[in-house]
Amino acid sequence: MDQFVWVGRNGQERRLRLFEARAMGHRMVARFHGISTREAAQELVNGELRADPERLPDPGPGQAYTFQLLGLRMVNLDGRELGVVKEVLRTGAHPVYVVQGAREILVPSVGPIVKQVDFEKGVITVELPAGLEEL
Repeated sequence: MDQFVWVGRNGQERRLRLFEARAMGHRMVARFHGISTREAAQELVNGELRADPERLPDPGPGQAYTFQLLGLRMVNLDGRELGVVKEVLRTGAHPVYVVQGAREILVPSVGPIVKQVDFEKGVITVELPAGLEEL
């Protein structure tokens, strides 16, 4: 997996080939061939880095890529529809799902709340703490 497409705010595209990558906390730091100065890297700010999903490595047990979660339906334990995951916010503690239903709710992605993620059915089952839907 070393080929990417960078897409800028105005839709411009640039093909990039990975030189090296390393973890830095919860983020990845990547270097690309042909991008050897800070100024050259600055040109890629505020863009989107895309890769073919089929070529991505398995994220591991109990893990998922953000793009895999977007669009999944969220239901509570009794099957009541809460909405659809529209965004995943990265916080210092844990990811938070932005779920759009009758109204927008923010659902922390933590073990006591998220009970199951079924990619085949396209559903995330949760047990929300009392009052969370009213916030």
